[in-house]
This record gives sequence, structure tokens and C-alpha cells, in this order.
Amino acid sequence: MSRLFFSLISLLSFCSFSQSQDSIPQDLKYREDQFYISVTYNFLDKKPNGVSQKGFSSGFHAGFLRDMPINKQRTYAVALGLGLSVNSYNQNLRVTENNQNSTDFFVVNDETTFTKNKYFTYLVEVPFEFRWRNSTPSSYKFWRIYSGFKLGYVFANQTKFEGEPDDVKINGLDRFNRLQYGLTFNAGYGTWNFHIYYALNPIFDTKSNLNTGETIDMRAIKMGLMFYIL
Repeated sequence: MSRLFFSLISLLSFCSFSQSQDSIPQDLKYREDQFYISVTYNFLDKKPNGVSQKGFSSGFHAGFLRDMPINKQRTYAVALGLGLSVNSYNQNLRVTENNQNSTDFFVVNDETTFTKNKYFTYLVEVPFEFRWRNSTPSSYKFWRIYSGFKLGYVFANQTKFEGEPDDVKINGLDRFNRLQYGLTFNAGYGTWNFHIYYALNPIFDTKSNLNTGETIDMRAIKMGLMFYIL
């Protein structure tokens, strides 16, 4: 992930530099920021008692947004898009399937030795943004503030545990909420933009409980960098 991250930064910085060197026609019907790539650190909010994050939890997101200006100066716009998202969550909440084909959740205690306990989610996403920017037809460097909403569908998931007493990997666990949705906020100048996503619904469904009976209401907060192209 780190090599991919630095490669993306280098590529996007080069693209931004190249664009600033070109002679750009005065296109009064121009559109902004229609392709995006984002790299995030994923936090878990509303964790049950005893649950903590361990290791690096990352996210990679990319897609296309159709920019639709709504004023003559094209400084205000809305945008609707389609993208893909890959996320990992490192923590100590273990998932197992018992002999009755049901799912058990329990916190791994300090006496248990393990090297990995991760969830992976793969989503198709539909972002919607309200946009303000002070761009012009001839400049690719400008301030932007984009806020919005993102709807995602989890088309695949995986849980992986490596430790004592044995390794467990589960694909397609039905306890994940298929629909994930939340609020987004992006702000910055030029190539570098701050990005945050705050989930409005839990990662797992309402039937997911710890072995102690406590409901699992964990939600994702994703913070990182957003890069826009074209």
C-alpha cells in the first residue's frame, strides 16, 4: 500500500505540473475534478467494550464524478459518480462460525497470541457532492470545498485471523451490512486535498452481538488524502 501511495502522489503531481505548463484554451463550458483517487486511514467509531484497533487500517478509493456546474461562473456545482473502494480494519474483535452455522463475535483477550485479525470490505460506491471552488478556465490550481454523501454496496468481504489456537479465514460473511452510507467532506488547494468520510450506519447488521450480549455498533471513519484529476 505504501509503494502504491507514493507512486500515485508522484503521478498526480507530475500531471498537475504538466497541465500548468500547457497553453489552456478559454473553455467557458469547462468541468472540474471528474476523476478521483483517495488513500485513507480507517478508524472504528463506537467500538464495544474491550475492542481496540491494532496495526494499520487502510482504504483505497477511486472513481469518476460527473461535474455539473449550476452558476454562470461555474464556481458552484453538483457532482454524481461511481467508484470502487477497498478497506481493511485491524482490531481485536474476532469472528468465528460455529457448528450451528451462526456467527460468533468475541474480544481476543491479552493472553491470546495472534499476529493478524483483519476485516476486508470491497464496495461499489455512488458519491454525490455539493461543490464550491474558485477555479477559472485557464487554471488547474484553485481552492475547493466539496461536501456530500456516499452510498456503498459491499459486494465482497473477508475476515482473517492468524494466531492461537488456529488460523481462520471467512469469505462472504453475511453479518456485514450490504449497504454502507455516510457523509463526506473534501477541502484543499491544487493537488493536495484533505478527505473525511463518516459512516451513518454500522459495519455489521443489527443481529451482530458480542458473546457478552453487547450490540456491535461499530462505524467507519476514513481520513486521508483526496487527489482529483481533470
